[in-house]
Amino acid sequence: TCPYIKKIMCFLTNKDCNLCILPFTEKEKDPKYWNAGAQMTLKNALTLQTLNKNKAENLILFLGDGMGVPTVTAARILKGQLSGQSGEETQLEMDKFPFVSLAKTYNTNAQVPDSAGTATAYLCGVKANEGTVGVSAAAVRSQCNTTEGNEVTSILRWAKDAGKSVGIVTTTRVNHATPSAAYAHSVDRDWYSDNEMPAEALQAGCKDIARQLFENIPNIDVIMGGGRKYMFPKNRSDVEYPGVAKHSGTRKDGRDLVQEWIDKTKDKKGHYVWNKKQLLSLNPNNVDYLLGLFEPGDLPYDLERNSETDPSLTEMVEVAIKILRKNPSGFYLLVEGGRIDHGHHEGKAKQALHEAVEMDRAIGRASLLTSIHDTLTIVTADHSHMFNFGGYTPRGNTIFGIDADQKPFTSILYGNGPGYKLVNGARENVSTIDYQENNYQAQAAVPLSMETHGGEDVAVFAKGPMAHLLHGVHEQNYIPHVMAYAGCIGQNREHCLSRSGTAGLHPVLSTIATLFTVTRLLC
Repeated sequence: TCPYIKKIMCFLTNKDCNLCILPFTEKEKDPKYWNAGAQMTLKNALTLQTLNKNKAENLILFLGDGMGVPTVTAARILKGQLSGQSGEETQLEMDKFPFVSLAKTYNTNAQVPDSAGTATAYLCGVKANEGTVGVSAAAVRSQCNTTEGNEVTSILRWAKDAGKSVGIVTTTRVNHATPSAAYAHSVDRDWYSDNEMPAEALQAGCKDIARQLFENIPNIDVIMGGGRKYMFPKNRSDVEYPGVAKHSGTRKDGRDLVQEWIDKTKDKKGHYVWNKKQLLSLNPNNVDYLLGLFEPGDLPYDLERNSETDPSLTEMVEVAIKILRKNPSGFYLLVEGGRIDHGHHEGKAKQALHEAVEMDRAIGRASLLTSIHDTLTIVTADHSHMFNFGGYTPRGNTIFGIDADQKPFTSILYGNGPGYKLVNGARENVSTIDYQENNYQAQAAVPLSMETHGGEDVAVFAKGPMAHLLHGVHEQNYIPHVMAYAGCIGQNREHCLSRSGTAGLHPVLSTIATLFTVTRLLC
Protein backbone atom coordinates (compact mmCIF):
# COMPACT_ATOMS: atom_id res chain seq x y z
CA THR A 1 0.00 0.00 0.00
CA CYS A 2 2.98 2.34 0.39
CA PRO A 3 5.50 0.99 -2.12
CA TYR A 4 7.83 4.04 -2.16
CA ILE A 5 8.25 4.23 1.57
CA LYS A 6 8.23 0.46 1.79
CA LYS A 7 11.34 0.27 -0.37
CA ILE A 8 13.16 3.12 1.36
CA MET A 9 12.07 2.75 4.98
CA CYS A 10 10.34 -0.49 5.88
CA PHE A 11 13.04 -2.78 4.50
CA LEU A 12 15.88 -0.85 6.12
CA THR A 13 14.22 -0.59 9.51
CA ASN A 14 12.70 -4.07 9.45
CA LYS A 15 9.37 -2.50 10.40
CA ASP A 16 5.88 -3.47 9.28
CA CYS A 17 4.76 -1.36 6.33
CA ASN A 18 1.48 -0.65 8.13
CA LEU A 19 3.43 1.82 10.24
CA CYS A 20 4.33 3.85 7.17
CA ILE A 21 2.44 7.01 6.24
CA LEU A 22 1.56 7.94 2.67
CA PRO A 23 3.73 10.76 1.29
CA PHE A 24 0.66 12.96 0.79
CA THR A 25 -3.11 12.75 0.65
CA GLU A 26 -5.28 12.72 -2.48
CA LYS A 27 -6.71 16.18 -1.77
CA GLU A 28 -3.22 17.68 -1.95
CA LYS A 29 -3.08 16.76 -5.65
CA ASP A 30 -5.85 19.25 -6.37
CA PRO A 31 -4.73 22.91 -6.73
CA LYS A 32 -8.07 23.96 -5.22
CA TYR A 33 -6.91 22.58 -1.87
CA TRP A 34 -3.86 24.83 -1.73
CA ASN A 35 -5.64 27.85 -3.17
CA ALA A 36 -8.50 27.60 -0.68
CA GLY A 37 -6.10 27.28 2.23
CA ALA A 38 -4.08 30.29 1.11
CA GLN A 39 -7.24 32.38 0.65
CA MET A 40 -8.42 31.51 4.15
CA THR A 41 -5.01 32.48 5.55
CA LEU A 42 -5.17 35.75 3.62
CA LYS A 43 -8.63 36.50 5.00
CA ASN A 44 -7.39 35.90 8.54
CA ALA A 45 -4.31 38.06 7.94
CA LEU A 46 -6.47 40.96 6.79
CA THR A 47 -8.27 40.98 10.13
CA LEU A 48 -4.96 41.77 11.81
CA GLN A 49 -5.02 45.24 10.30
CA THR A 50 -7.15 46.20 13.29
CA LEU A 51 -4.47 46.15 15.95
CA ASN A 52 -5.11 45.08 19.52
CA LYS A 53 -4.05 48.15 21.54
CA ASN A 54 -5.76 47.16 24.78
CA LYS A 55 -3.89 47.30 28.03
CA ALA A 56 -2.44 43.88 28.87
CA GLU A 57 -3.69 43.05 32.34
CA ASN A 58 -1.86 39.74 32.16
CA LEU A 59 1.61 38.99 30.79
CA ILE A 60 2.86 35.47 30.06
CA LEU A 61 6.30 34.54 28.75
CA PHE A 62 6.88 30.96 27.61
CA LEU A 63 10.59 30.30 27.28
CA GLY A 64 11.71 27.16 25.50
CA ASP A 65 15.32 26.81 26.63
CA GLY A 66 17.34 25.90 23.54
CA MET A 67 14.25 25.88 21.31
CA GLY A 68 15.75 27.14 18.06
CA VAL A 69 13.77 27.20 14.82
CA PRO A 70 14.82 23.66 13.77
CA THR A 71 13.55 22.41 17.14
CA VAL A 72 10.22 24.18 16.59
CA THR A 73 9.85 22.59 13.15
CA ALA A 74 10.79 19.12 14.36
CA ALA A 75 8.45 19.43 17.36
CA ARG A 76 5.63 20.38 15.00
CA ILE A 77 6.20 17.21 12.99
CA LEU A 78 6.43 15.11 16.14
CA LYS A 79 3.20 16.58 17.51
CA GLY A 80 1.38 15.62 14.31
CA GLN A 81 2.87 12.15 14.20
CA LEU A 82 1.87 11.52 17.82
CA SER A 83 -1.73 12.08 16.71
CA GLY A 84 -1.43 9.81 13.68
CA GLN A 85 -0.76 12.47 11.05
CA SER A 86 2.22 12.80 8.73
CA GLY A 87 3.25 15.79 10.82
CA GLU A 88 4.52 18.44 8.43
CA GLU A 89 1.13 20.13 8.04
CA THR A 90 0.40 20.18 11.80
CA GLN A 91 0.02 23.44 13.71
CA LEU A 92 1.68 23.94 17.04
CA GLU A 93 -0.15 26.20 19.47
CA MET A 94 2.61 28.75 19.02
CA ASP A 95 2.15 28.54 15.23
CA LYS A 96 -1.30 30.05 15.72
CA PHE A 97 0.10 33.27 17.17
CA PRO A 98 -0.45 36.11 14.66
CA PHE A 99 2.87 37.92 15.10
CA VAL A 100 6.35 36.47 14.71
CA SER A 101 9.73 38.17 14.87
CA LEU A 102 13.37 37.23 15.34
CA ALA A 103 15.59 37.97 18.33
CA LYS A 104 19.37 38.31 18.25
CA THR A 105 20.70 36.22 21.10
CA TYR A 106 24.39 37.07 21.52
CA ASN A 107 25.71 37.99 24.97
CA THR A 108 27.78 41.13 25.46
CA ASN A 109 30.93 39.00 25.59
CA ALA A 110 29.85 35.96 23.57
CA GLN A 111 28.84 35.43 19.95
CA VAL A 112 27.11 32.17 20.90
CA PRO A 113 25.28 32.83 24.17
CA ASP A 114 24.44 30.96 27.34
CA SER A 115 21.13 30.83 29.19
CA ALA A 116 22.14 33.23 31.96
CA GLY A 117 23.14 36.23 29.86
CA THR A 118 20.15 35.73 27.59
CA ALA A 119 17.74 35.46 30.55
CA THR A 120 19.02 38.81 31.80
CA ALA A 121 18.21 40.22 28.35
CA TYR A 122 14.62 38.98 27.94
CA LEU A 123 13.72 39.47 31.61
CA CYS A 124 15.67 42.56 32.70
CA GLY A 125 15.80 44.42 29.39
CA VAL A 126 19.60 44.72 29.17
CA LYS A 127 22.18 42.47 27.54
CA ALA A 128 24.78 40.95 29.83
CA ASN A 129 27.85 38.71 30.02
CA GLU A 130 27.52 34.96 29.76
CA GLY A 131 27.18 33.16 33.07
CA THR A 132 25.72 36.12 34.95
CA VAL A 133 22.10 36.78 35.97
CA GLY A 134 20.38 40.01 36.93
CA VAL A 135 23.50 42.15 36.56
CA SER A 136 24.70 44.41 33.76
CA ALA A 137 27.68 43.79 31.50
CA ALA A 138 29.82 45.77 33.94
CA ALA A 139 29.76 42.73 36.23
CA VAL A 140 32.40 40.05 35.67
CA ARG A 141 31.58 36.37 36.01
CA SER A 142 32.56 34.84 39.36
CA GLN A 143 33.95 38.14 40.69
CA CYS A 144 31.74 38.92 43.67
CA ASN A 145 33.03 42.47 44.08
CA THR A 146 31.61 43.44 40.67
CA THR A 147 28.02 42.75 41.78
CA GLU A 148 27.18 45.79 43.86
CA GLY A 149 26.03 48.74 41.81
CA ASN A 150 25.52 46.64 38.68
CA GLU A 151 22.22 44.99 39.63
CA VAL A 152 19.37 45.24 37.11
CA THR A 153 15.73 44.49 37.93
CA SER A 154 13.40 42.21 35.99
CA ILE A 155 9.92 42.55 34.55
CA LEU A 156 8.74 40.21 37.31
CA ARG A 157 9.84 42.88 39.81
CA TRP A 158 8.21 45.64 37.74
CA ALA A 159 4.95 43.69 37.68
CA LYS A 160 5.06 43.02 41.43
CA ASP A 161 5.75 46.68 42.14
CA ALA A 162 2.71 47.57 40.01
CA GLY A 163 0.45 45.40 42.17
CA LYS A 164 0.25 42.35 39.91
CA SER A 165 0.59 38.78 41.08
CA VAL A 166 3.72 37.07 39.77
CA GLY A 167 4.77 33.49 39.18
CA ILE A 168 7.60 31.26 38.00
CA VAL A 169 7.06 27.75 36.61
CA THR A 170 9.96 25.68 35.26
CA THR A 171 10.94 22.09 34.55
CA THR A 172 14.47 22.83 35.79
CA ARG A 173 15.63 23.90 39.23
CA VAL A 174 13.87 27.09 40.33
CA ASN A 175 17.34 28.55 40.88
CA HIS A 176 18.60 27.61 37.42
CA ALA A 177 19.77 30.24 34.91
CA THR A 178 16.43 31.16 33.32
CA PRO A 179 14.21 31.59 36.40
CA SER A 180 16.99 33.09 38.53
CA ALA A 181 17.31 36.16 36.29
CA ALA A 182 13.75 37.03 37.32
CA TYR A 183 14.72 37.64 40.95
CA ALA A 184 18.47 37.23 41.56
CA HIS A 185 21.57 39.35 41.05
CA SER A 186 24.48 36.93 40.76
CA VAL A 187 27.79 37.12 38.94
CA ASP A 188 27.76 33.33 38.66
CA ARG A 189 24.79 31.27 37.52
CA ASP A 190 26.23 28.20 39.28
CA TRP A 191 25.96 29.64 42.80
CA TYR A 192 22.80 27.59 43.45
CA SER A 193 23.35 27.50 47.23
CA ASP A 194 26.18 28.62 49.50
CA ASN A 195 27.68 25.13 49.03
CA GLU A 196 28.56 25.97 45.43
CA MET A 197 30.13 29.34 46.24
CA PRO A 198 33.80 30.04 46.91
CA ALA A 199 34.64 31.13 50.45
CA GLU A 200 35.88 34.52 49.32
CA ALA A 201 32.54 35.28 47.63
CA LEU A 202 30.63 34.44 50.81
CA GLN A 203 33.02 36.52 52.89
CA ALA A 204 32.55 39.44 50.51
CA GLY A 205 28.80 39.33 51.12
CA CYS A 206 27.49 37.72 47.93
CA LYS A 207 24.33 35.65 48.37
CA ASP A 208 23.54 32.30 46.78
CA ILE A 209 20.68 32.19 44.29
CA ALA A 210 18.34 29.98 46.36
CA ARG A 211 18.52 32.48 49.21
CA GLN A 212 17.84 35.37 46.85
CA LEU A 213 14.69 33.61 45.62
CA PHE A 214 13.09 34.18 49.01
CA GLU A 215 14.74 37.45 50.01
CA ASN A 216 15.03 39.73 46.98
CA ILE A 217 11.38 40.03 45.91
CA PRO A 218 9.08 39.46 48.87
CA ASN A 219 5.98 37.39 48.26
CA ILE A 220 6.46 35.89 44.81
CA ASP A 221 2.99 34.38 44.53
CA VAL A 222 3.74 31.13 42.70
CA ILE A 223 7.03 29.23 42.47
CA MET A 224 7.10 25.77 40.90
CA GLY A 225 9.89 23.56 39.63
CA GLY A 226 12.79 21.54 41.03
CA GLY A 227 15.80 22.37 43.16
CA ARG A 228 14.61 21.12 46.55
CA LYS A 229 18.06 20.14 47.83
CA TYR A 230 19.39 23.70 47.63
CA MET A 231 16.79 24.86 50.16
CA PHE A 232 17.71 22.52 53.05
CA PRO A 233 20.66 22.14 55.46
CA LYS A 234 23.61 20.08 54.25
CA ASN A 235 23.12 16.31 54.45
CA ARG A 236 19.44 16.52 55.42
CA SER A 237 17.77 13.54 53.79
CA ASP A 238 15.32 14.29 50.98
CA VAL A 239 11.65 13.61 51.59
CA GLU A 240 11.24 11.67 48.34
CA TYR A 241 14.63 9.95 48.16
CA PRO A 242 15.57 9.30 51.81
CA GLY A 243 19.13 8.14 52.30
CA VAL A 244 20.27 9.01 48.76
CA ALA A 245 23.27 11.27 49.39
CA LYS A 246 23.22 13.10 46.04
CA HIS A 247 19.66 14.27 46.74
CA SER A 248 20.31 15.48 50.29
CA GLY A 249 20.37 19.12 51.35
CA THR A 250 23.35 21.23 50.38
CA ARG A 251 23.18 24.39 52.53
CA LYS A 252 26.21 25.08 54.70
CA ASP A 253 24.50 27.90 56.59
CA GLY A 254 22.06 25.42 58.14
CA ARG A 255 19.01 27.34 56.98
CA ASP A 256 15.77 25.61 56.01
CA LEU A 257 14.47 28.02 53.38
CA VAL A 258 11.29 26.01 52.82
CA GLN A 259 10.31 26.08 56.49
CA GLU A 260 11.08 29.79 56.62
CA TRP A 261 8.73 30.29 53.66
CA ILE A 262 6.03 28.15 55.30
CA ASP A 263 6.27 30.13 58.53
CA LYS A 264 6.02 33.41 56.65
CA THR A 265 2.99 32.45 54.56
CA LYS A 266 1.01 30.17 56.90
CA ASP A 267 -1.44 32.95 57.72
CA LYS A 268 -1.59 34.16 54.11
CA LYS A 269 -3.07 31.08 52.43
CA GLY A 270 0.40 29.76 51.62
CA HIS A 271 0.91 26.13 50.63
CA TYR A 272 4.09 24.08 50.11
CA VAL A 273 3.82 20.91 47.98
CA TRP A 274 6.38 18.43 46.70
CA ASN A 275 4.37 15.96 44.61
CA LYS A 276 1.61 15.90 42.03
CA LYS A 277 -1.09 14.58 44.37
CA GLN A 278 -0.55 17.46 46.78
CA LEU A 279 -0.53 19.98 43.95
CA LEU A 280 -3.73 18.81 42.27
CA SER A 281 -5.57 18.47 45.58
CA LEU A 282 -5.32 22.23 46.12
CA ASN A 283 -8.28 24.48 45.46
CA PRO A 284 -6.71 27.51 43.71
CA ASN A 285 -9.45 29.72 45.18
CA ASN A 286 -8.06 28.98 48.63
CA VAL A 287 -4.39 29.51 47.70
CA ASP A 288 -2.68 32.89 47.50
CA TYR A 289 0.92 31.69 47.71
CA LEU A 290 2.30 28.42 46.37
CA LEU A 291 5.76 26.87 46.60
CA GLY A 292 6.08 23.60 44.71
CA LEU A 293 9.46 21.84 44.67
CA PHE A 294 8.98 18.49 42.98
CA GLU A 295 12.55 17.19 42.72
CA PRO A 296 15.92 17.69 44.47
CA GLY A 297 17.34 18.84 41.12
CA ASP A 298 15.69 19.25 37.74
CA LEU A 299 12.35 17.64 36.99
CA PRO A 300 12.54 14.39 34.95
CA TYR A 301 12.18 14.43 31.20
CA ASP A 302 8.53 14.21 30.20
CA LEU A 303 9.14 10.81 28.59
CA GLU A 304 10.47 9.53 31.92
CA ARG A 305 8.03 11.36 34.19
CA ASN A 306 6.06 9.31 36.71
CA SER A 307 2.55 10.48 35.88
CA GLU A 308 1.35 9.46 39.35
CA THR A 309 3.84 11.52 41.36
CA ASP A 310 5.35 14.16 39.03
CA PRO A 311 3.22 16.98 37.59
CA SER A 312 3.55 17.87 33.93
CA LEU A 313 4.40 21.37 32.80
CA THR A 314 0.81 21.75 31.59
CA GLU A 315 -0.58 20.80 34.99
CA MET A 316 1.72 23.25 36.77
CA VAL A 317 0.80 26.07 34.38
CA GLU A 318 -2.92 25.48 34.88
CA VAL A 319 -2.66 25.67 38.66
CA ALA A 320 -0.42 28.74 38.45
CA ILE A 321 -2.81 30.69 36.23
CA LYS A 322 -5.84 29.78 38.35
CA ILE A 323 -4.08 31.21 41.40
CA LEU A 324 -2.60 34.29 39.75
CA ARG A 325 -5.68 35.38 37.80
CA LYS A 326 -7.61 36.06 41.01
CA ASN A 327 -5.77 39.37 41.30
CA PRO A 328 -7.94 42.10 39.69
CA SER A 329 -4.72 43.95 38.77
CA GLY A 330 -3.59 41.00 36.66
CA PHE A 331 -0.43 38.91 36.69
CA TYR A 332 2.97 38.18 35.18
CA LEU A 333 3.96 34.55 34.64
CA LEU A 334 7.29 33.13 33.46
CA VAL A 335 7.06 29.56 32.18
CA GLU A 336 10.20 27.67 31.17
CA GLY A 337 10.38 24.44 29.22
CA GLY A 338 13.92 24.09 30.48
CA ARG A 339 14.80 20.53 29.62
CA ILE A 340 14.59 21.00 25.86
CA ASP A 341 18.07 22.37 26.33
CA HIS A 342 19.25 19.41 28.40
CA GLY A 343 18.05 16.89 25.85
CA HIS A 344 19.99 18.64 23.12
CA HIS A 345 23.16 18.95 25.21
CA GLU A 346 23.07 15.19 25.73
CA GLY A 347 22.46 14.56 22.04
CA LYS A 348 19.09 13.03 22.92
CA ALA A 349 16.84 14.60 20.32
CA LYS A 350 13.83 12.47 21.26
CA GLN A 351 13.89 13.77 24.82
CA ALA A 352 14.34 17.37 23.65
CA LEU A 353 11.49 17.25 21.14
CA HIS A 354 9.04 15.63 23.53
CA GLU A 355 9.87 18.41 26.00
CA ALA A 356 9.03 20.96 23.29
CA VAL A 357 5.72 19.24 22.51
CA GLU A 358 4.81 19.27 26.20
CA MET A 359 5.56 22.98 26.42
CA ASP A 360 3.28 23.51 23.44
CA ARG A 361 0.52 21.69 25.31
CA ALA A 362 1.06 24.09 28.20
CA ILE A 363 0.75 27.02 25.80
CA GLY A 364 -2.58 25.62 24.62
CA ARG A 365 -3.81 25.21 28.18
CA ALA A 366 -2.84 28.79 29.02
CA SER A 367 -4.77 30.00 25.98
CA LEU A 368 -7.92 28.31 27.27
CA LEU A 369 -7.53 29.94 30.67
CA THR A 370 -6.92 33.49 29.44
CA SER A 371 -8.25 35.93 26.86
CA ILE A 372 -6.42 37.40 23.90
CA HIS A 373 -8.16 40.71 24.67
CA ASP A 374 -6.33 41.33 27.94
CA THR A 375 -3.43 38.85 27.98
CA LEU A 376 -0.18 39.31 26.08
CA THR A 377 1.46 35.93 25.54
CA ILE A 378 4.94 35.56 24.10
CA VAL A 379 6.73 32.35 23.20
CA THR A 380 10.43 32.39 22.45
CA ALA A 381 13.79 30.75 23.14
CA ASP A 382 16.93 31.97 24.82
CA HIS A 383 19.22 30.44 22.20
CA SER A 384 19.39 27.66 19.65
CA HIS A 385 21.41 24.43 19.45
CA MET A 386 23.61 22.60 16.95
CA PHE A 387 20.54 20.53 16.08
CA ASN A 388 19.06 20.04 12.64
CA PHE A 389 17.30 17.49 10.47
CA GLY A 390 17.67 16.92 6.77
CA GLY A 391 18.52 14.52 3.99
CA TYR A 392 15.90 13.68 1.40
CA THR A 393 13.35 12.00 3.64
CA PRO A 394 9.89 11.37 2.18
CA ARG A 395 6.71 13.03 3.42
CA GLY A 396 5.53 11.50 6.68
CA ASN A 397 8.91 10.01 7.51
CA THR A 398 9.13 9.60 11.27
CA ILE A 399 11.05 12.57 12.64
CA PHE A 400 13.33 10.08 14.39
CA GLY A 401 13.76 8.01 11.22
CA ILE A 402 16.55 7.56 8.71
CA ASP A 403 17.35 8.63 5.18
CA ALA A 404 18.23 6.04 2.56
CA ASP A 405 21.84 6.10 1.42
CA GLN A 406 24.47 3.47 0.69
CA LYS A 407 24.79 3.60 4.46
CA PRO A 408 21.60 4.99 6.08
CA PHE A 409 21.82 7.92 8.50
CA THR A 410 19.31 9.50 10.86
CA SER A 411 17.49 12.56 9.56
CA ILE A 412 18.25 14.29 12.87
CA LEU A 413 21.89 15.24 13.23
CA TYR A 414 24.01 17.43 15.53
CA GLY A 415 26.90 19.60 14.44
CA ASN A 416 28.77 18.47 17.53
CA GLY A 417 28.17 16.40 20.63
CA PRO A 418 28.42 12.97 22.22
CA GLY A 419 26.80 11.16 19.27
CA TYR A 420 30.00 11.18 17.22
CA LYS A 421 31.00 7.58 16.54
CA LEU A 422 33.29 5.73 14.16
CA VAL A 423 33.07 2.00 13.48
CA ASN A 424 36.09 0.54 11.72
CA GLY A 425 37.13 4.01 10.64
CA ALA A 426 33.74 4.91 9.15
CA ARG A 427 30.49 6.34 10.45
CA GLU A 428 28.12 3.97 12.17
CA ASN A 429 25.44 2.18 10.18
CA VAL A 430 22.38 3.25 12.15
CA SER A 431 20.12 0.64 10.56
CA THR A 432 21.81 -1.91 12.81
CA ILE A 433 20.84 -0.16 16.08
CA ASP A 434 17.68 1.09 17.81
CA TYR A 435 17.85 4.75 16.81
CA GLN A 436 14.26 5.38 18.01
CA GLU A 437 15.10 4.56 21.63
CA ASN A 438 14.30 7.43 24.01
CA ASN A 439 17.92 8.09 24.96
CA TYR A 440 19.54 7.40 21.59
CA GLN A 441 22.29 9.95 20.96
CA ALA A 442 21.96 11.22 17.41
CA GLN A 443 25.01 11.26 15.17
CA ALA A 444 27.29 14.28 15.49
CA ALA A 445 29.96 15.68 13.18
CA VAL A 446 32.40 16.80 15.88
CA PRO A 447 33.07 14.75 19.03
CA LEU A 448 32.25 16.59 22.28
CA SER A 449 31.14 15.28 25.67
CA MET A 450 28.25 17.78 25.57
CA GLU A 451 26.64 19.33 22.49
CA THR A 452 26.78 23.13 22.34
CA HIS A 453 24.41 26.01 21.80
CA GLY A 454 23.83 27.52 18.36
CA GLY A 455 24.27 31.19 17.60
CA GLU A 456 21.48 31.95 15.13
CA ASP A 457 18.46 34.16 15.82
CA VAL A 458 15.46 32.63 17.57
CA ALA A 459 11.77 33.08 16.81
CA VAL A 460 9.50 35.24 18.97
CA PHE A 461 5.77 34.39 18.73
CA ALA A 462 3.29 36.92 20.14
CA LYS A 463 -0.46 37.36 20.58
CA GLY A 464 -2.66 39.70 22.57
CA PRO A 465 -2.42 43.42 23.38
CA MET A 466 0.43 45.21 21.57
CA ALA A 467 1.75 41.94 20.14
CA HIS A 468 2.29 43.76 16.84
CA LEU A 469 5.26 45.55 18.42
CA LEU A 470 7.17 42.30 18.03
CA HIS A 471 7.99 42.38 14.34
CA GLY A 472 11.11 42.19 12.19
CA VAL A 473 14.48 41.55 13.81
CA HIS A 474 15.29 42.93 17.26
CA GLU A 475 17.79 42.61 20.06
CA GLN A 476 16.64 40.05 22.61
CA ASN A 477 16.51 42.63 25.40
CA TYR A 478 13.67 44.40 23.53
CA ILE A 479 11.18 41.73 24.65
CA PRO A 480 10.52 42.85 28.26
CA HIS A 481 10.24 46.47 27.12
CA VAL A 482 7.34 45.48 24.86
CA MET A 483 5.71 43.48 27.64
CA ALA A 484 6.09 46.36 30.10
CA TYR A 485 4.68 48.85 27.57
CA ALA A 486 1.67 46.62 26.94
CA GLY A 487 1.08 46.12 30.66
CA CYS A 488 1.69 49.73 31.70
CA ILE A 489 4.41 48.77 34.17
CA GLY A 490 8.03 49.71 34.71
CA GLN A 491 9.17 52.81 32.87
CA ASN A 492 6.34 52.66 30.32
CA ARG A 493 3.27 54.27 31.90
CA GLU A 494 2.64 57.67 30.35
CA HIS A 495 0.72 56.28 27.40
CA CYS A 496 -1.65 54.50 29.79
CA LEU A 497 -3.42 57.74 30.70
CA SER A 498 -5.55 57.49 27.56
CA ARG A 499 -9.25 57.79 28.45
CA SER A 500 -10.13 54.99 26.09
CA GLY A 501 -8.51 52.48 28.40
CA THR A 502 -6.21 51.31 25.63
CA ALA A 503 -2.46 51.39 25.53
CA GLY A 504 -2.48 53.15 22.20
CA LEU A 505 -1.36 56.68 23.07
CA HIS A 506 2.35 56.80 22.37
CA PRO A 507 4.60 58.50 24.95
CA VAL A 508 6.43 60.50 22.28
CA LEU A 509 3.22 62.01 20.95
CA SER A 510 1.97 62.68 24.47
CA THR A 511 5.21 64.48 25.35
CA ILE A 512 5.09 66.59 22.20
CA ALA A 513 1.48 67.55 22.95
CA THR A 514 2.43 68.57 26.49
CA LEU A 515 5.33 70.71 25.27
CA PHE A 516 3.12 72.39 22.69
CA THR A 517 0.53 73.26 25.36
CA VAL A 518 3.17 74.65 27.76
CA THR A 519 4.70 76.74 24.95
CA ARG A 520 1.32 78.29 24.14
CA LEU A 521 0.73 79.14 27.80
CA LEU A 522 4.17 80.74 28.15
CA CYS A 523 3.61 82.81 25.03
